[in-house]
Amino acid sequence: MTHLQWTAALTAAQIADVDALLQRVSDADGVSSLSEHTYLHLLAGGSPGMTQGLLTDDSGAIIGYAGVIDGQPPVAEFLVDPAARGAGYGRQLLDAVVEVAGPQVRVWAHGQLPAARELAQSGGFEPVRSLCRYTRSLTGITEVELPPGVEVRTFTHDDATAWLALNAEAFVDLPDQGSWTRADLEERLSQPWFDADGFLLAFDEQGLAGFHWTKVHGGSGHAHERIGEVYVLGVATRARGTGLGKALTHAGLRYLAHLGLSTVMLYVDTSNQPAVKMYEQLGFRCADCDVQYALT
Repeated sequence: MTHLQWTAALTAAQIADVDALLQRVSDADGVSSLSEHTYLHLLAGGSPGMTQGLLTDDSGAIIGYAGVIDGQPPVAEFLVDPAARGAGYGRQLLDAVVEVAGPQVRVWAHGQLPAARELAQSGGFEPVRSLCRYTRSLTGITEVELPPGVEVRTFTHDDATAWLALNAEAFVDLPDQGSWTRADLEERLSQPWFDADGFLLAFDEQGLAGFHWTKVHGGSGHAHERIGEVYVLGVATRARGTGLGKALTHAGLRYLAHLGLSTVMLYVDTSNQPAVKMYEQLGFRCADCDVQYALT
């Protein structure tokens, strides 16, 4: 007999239990079942507009978790303990997510796992969006000249307001990135991985024109060696077509190579064809994808 409890905030013990559950799922599947955005809110116990579901067994142990973030549309992610799979708990969570969030909910499935695809299809969902991970070697990174009149420096906290405005402009069609608030930014700036030297800002005569925020994953205490990431790259509308995006990409890749890293990755929405084309021209190749599903 299982019990599903929905709550706005988790206790410290529940956070630890769900974090351990997520690690077991990641070890079994080779991919995390939660996006960074949802995971950071989980570690904080929750956030405004977030509803969390805990699926427990007879002993009270957490064997499933669902996170639903309100929005237009709502977005959900969920996971089931590998030891409890095959008993219908995934379908139970999926049905519960629809009941809580409504039929407009979008559900992420990470890593294109066959079981996740079959579960989504059996529940009447179809893929509506793909967020793909691209990788390339950090050898042979050359310097690309900046457009005339553009200067690059590293981020300071005084740049937060201007950065949030440009982030919203650059990702107006991708609300999960473009809707970041000051709290979302500060949450990431406080993470142990944050490195201001790897957060590059480009300025023209009108102000902030672009940025390349890099990140380093892995290393000590992780299951894999360190790998760099093009964490967020954005260019102002007025600067598109000038080559600034390519120049900023190369500047960030050179910085990651300077840290002694050998590989870099990035995520790009496949609907953003100009970005996909640019990254492929820069030597990136698709490794895998996360798929977002919606009810038909």
